[in-house]
Amino acid sequence: MTDTATDVYARLGVQRVINAAGRMTMLGGTHLSDDVAAAMAEAGRGYVRLDELKRRAGELIARFAGAEAGCVTTGAAAGIAQMAAACVVGDDPIAVELLPDVAHEKRDVLVQIGHMVSFGAPVAQMIRLGGGRAVSVGWANGVRPEHLRGAIGPNTAAFLYVQSHHTVHHGMLSLATCLEICHERGVPVIVDAAAEEDPRAIVAMGADAVTYSGGKAFGGPTSGLIAGRAAIVKGCVAQERGIARPMKVGKETIVGLLLALENYAARDDVAAKNEFARQERLVGAIVDGVAGLPGIHGRVIHDEAGRAIVRASIDVEPIDGRSAAGLAKFLTEGAVAIFPRGHHADEGYIAIDPRPIEQRDVGLIVSRVRAYVGR
Repeated sequence: MTDTATDVYARLGVQRVINAAGRMTMLGGTHLSDDVAAAMAEAGRGYVRLDELKRRAGELIARFAGAEAGCVTTGAAAGIAQMAAACVVGDDPIAVELLPDVAHEKRDVLVQIGHMVSFGAPVAQMIRLGGGRAVSVGWANGVRPEHLRGAIGPNTAAFLYVQSHHTVHHGMLSLATCLEICHERGVPVIVDAAAEEDPRAIVAMGADAVTYSGGKAFGGPTSGLIAGRAAIVKGCVAQERGIARPMKVGKETIVGLLLALENYAARDDVAAKNEFARQERLVGAIVDGVAGLPGIHGRVIHDEAGRAIVRASIDVEPIDGRSAAGLAKFLTEGAVAIFPRGHHADEGYIAIDPRPIEQRDVGLIVSRVRAYVGR
């Protein structure tokens, strides 16, 4: 967090936070680069035909993702609702105005049961907003190809694949398998890839439409994008006169997103390697900093979803009333609140994500862990 940003929040009487959890919506998404922030300020001081700006944004998003078409959204959650709506009612203006009510029964959106999650709001609710009916496929401990084949019927409008750390990974069908089965039966496959880092891979695999968060891996403002087949994207855009009207995106956000995508696309292998090396240095310093603390074990772990991210895991032995959940709570209660990645606290560890933090934050994080042990 820059000193300027800190001053802004201080003037509002809001506590400064160290985001050690990752690019999380609840902590503001990502850190905007100076040029993206400046472009948004410049856009805010002028006027533009918003339809023209959105059309241009769609062209640039399509090029960015290697897709037939693209459009901008307020976020990946809106993307799910708009993609579901596009599969259920297309771009029929009357049907668009009726959503979430639907005048026909072909509105089932299939989802593997391990992907039927909440990311702060339920995936199923996003589907319902788009007029879809979320239908679980398989069992909690495994989904087989025949489960998916058997679930496809005359009322199937689409299949949603959720690529996320929130989902169950073990026992679920791969995206490649789901694409093969669904496309054999003419069922479109839509993908929620909110925090994924490769903007072209999923379209290249053959997904009919995919939504990303603009404010996570790509370094843009709170926003999102959809890329995919022209017919589905056309249906997504049509929802702007229906359910997506309350999800409208302003000119400042569109400009900031487009510049962030341009910067992201311009990265080279050297920049990616440098960022990974920076992560390793920060993680190593944290692991070394907690070494030797009784009941505390630091280790390096890799991203569970396979992205090029390393994190510092802090394992907490259940002695003297300590727990990983207790440590996570303690970290958030200091003068400067530190928010770790607590998805696995019930398994005995928390993680520190190095992407949003700076070198100066490492000492404070380590000192707070030490303070927890020495209470």
